Amino acid sequence: MSGNTLGTLYRVTSFGESHGPAIGCVVDGCPPGLSLAADDIQRDLDRRKPGTSRHVTQRRESDTVEILSGVFEGRTTGTPIALLIRNEDPRSKDYANIANSFRPGHADYAYWQKYGIRDYRGGGRSSARETAVRVAAGAIARKWLAERHGVAIRGHLVQLGPLTIPFQDWAEVGANPFSVANAGIVPELEAFMDRLRKAGDSCGAKITVVASGVPVGWGEPVYGRLDADLAGALMGINAVKGVEIGAGFACVAQRGTEHSDEMTPQGFVSNSAGGVLGGISTGQDVVATIAVKPTSSIRLDRHSIDKAGNPVIVNTHGRHDPCVGIRATPIAEAMVAIVLMDHALRHRAQNADVVTATPRIAAQAPPDAIAALRRAAAVDDPDPDEA
Repeated sequence: MSGNTLGTLYRVTSFGESHGPAIGCVVDGCPPGLSLAADDIQRDLDRRKPGTSRHVTQRRESDTVEILSGVFEGRTTGTPIALLIRNEDPRSKDYANIANSFRPGHADYAYWQKYGIRDYRGGGRSSARETAVRVAAGAIARKWLAERHGVAIRGHLVQLGPLTIPFQDWAEVGANPFSVANAGIVPELEAFMDRLRKAGDSCGAKITVVASGVPVGWGEPVYGRLDADLAGALMGINAVKGVEIGAGFACVAQRGTEHSDEMTPQGFVSNSAGGVLGGISTGQDVVATIAVKPTSSIRLDRHSIDKAGNPVIVNTHGRHDPCVGIRATPIAEAMVAIVLMDHALRHRAQNADVVTATPRIAAQAPPDAIAALRRAAAVDDPDPDEA
């Protein structure tokens, strides 16, 4: 099977299945000298792991990471870093009833037609269980980016099913089981999920990731575009069906005067582009949003076929997330971190010595500069009723 490696210079190759002995990855390209211990990785894995609340799957996995290579005396050596996470609580008997049929909305049918063999236990290689190793690899990238470039990567849930979640404070994201930046809405989200779980159904979610401190210049203008690589990595997360950079699809309804991010000597006035123009970072926050589909493994009857092509009724009674988006924030953060680190190394390889005379402006102009720009625009374009 091909297609298990992500990245050009910072490369992550994953392996393992949902109900196999273990999952893991090999991280190649991490520069030497980075201080790294299992605890640096475990923090992010603990945010993603199952069984953390009644609103997610009750599969009990500690997701304890083991560093097998690439670190000596607490620092990376520049050699491949092998990471292993053992599966501790698989319950394969829950999937016996789908061994010869295909779950609607899952990869079962397409996987079977492509390979002619599949591990049906928990989705096998197609399971979102594999995303744990992406989080582990992303944790290494996140630490390197923070230490070398001051990049901070943060995500939060912005919509759960029909419920939109206004942003209040980043500090609230880690204090609730939904990764929302708004503690006041948590009771409403809990009530919604309790009703959904009782009904045996599922829902989707929307997550936004913001990378602050990204320098200007990362990314390439044609086939190595930063926004394209981000979109591809984020779309590669299980159950993701849509990716937006910056304003995303909202740009369709915007005018050019609204969407184009004006500049002043003091900084950018807005960030509709999401921190990327022409495939290259602008120095503003890199902003990406993903849409996560409703979980397809539900206990309600759904129509499908078996291997012989006969009609069957399929329902799934294993341990599943009624909304996979609840645990997806650290996964999305990890994918952004992996792509940013890859582009940081690519930029360093070719363009590290490039210097221009043009000063680098701030990611966000101060309010007084923006107000002055608006006042000047009003003078240049007076109200037609007063002209």
